[in-house]
Amino acid sequence: MGHNLVLTRDGAIATVTLNRPDRRNALSDAMLTELGAAVAELRDDAATRVVIVTGAPPVFCAGADAPLRSKMTADERRRAFAQRKGQFRRLFERANTLLESLEQPTLAMINGHAIGGGWGLTLACDFRWAAAEAEFWIPEVDLGVPLGPASTARFVRLVGPARAKEIIMECRRYSAADAHAVGLLHRVVPGPSLVKEVRAYAEFLAAKPARPLAEAKARINAIARTGIPEVNAMTDGFLDRG
Repeated sequence: MGHNLVLTRDGAIATVTLNRPDRRNALSDAMLTELGAAVAELRDDAATRVVIVTGAPPVFCAGADAPLRSKMTADERRRAFAQRKGQFRRLFERANTLLESLEQPTLAMINGHAIGGGWGLTLACDFRWAAAEAEFWIPEVDLGVPLGPASTARFVRLVGPARAKEIIMECRRYSAADAHAVGLLHRVVPGPSLVKEVRAYAEFLAAKPARPLAEAKARINAIARTGIPEVNAMTDGFLDRG
């Protein structure tokens, strides 16, 4: 991996860490390319049973990187994000699709704010655990850049169209407790306990038989997308991880 992302392995658990703390782990083209490469590497790693995705402290991810300056006007900020959206969206949706389709269970360990694409990235994971002080919001509409179709679809699948409209169109901030209440987080824990508790849950999942776990994940994802359990298509080609 490059310097934008760190991939570590500890037994059956791999951790992918967004590593641009000086930019609040904002998603640059290089980081998204490295994320896609890391996920592709893990896809073929039979020794890895669970994948954790997190950010270098103090935040999870500030969303799409853009050349913003502190004295920019609102219109200048909108133009900066609009210029980024095409290439960013292609790389972002490619990496997120790879992450979502991993056979291994994935856990987003949200150790701080998750903004825009940062929040969208968590939705591509199977489980989402957050520190109690984390905040979430989707600022795209206010920045003049509609949220990408893949993240929009994930919001709709997870919370339904009415709630998705509130989140995406209002652009308001959600506390971790708010996000949990609407079904977008599985657990909210005190920040100092987050790493320990996520690790314990990852070990719990890693101890389960990998093949049926992967098949269950594939079936649930396919039914969520289409409503039709294409069982044969979903279970072909699984790695026999035990």
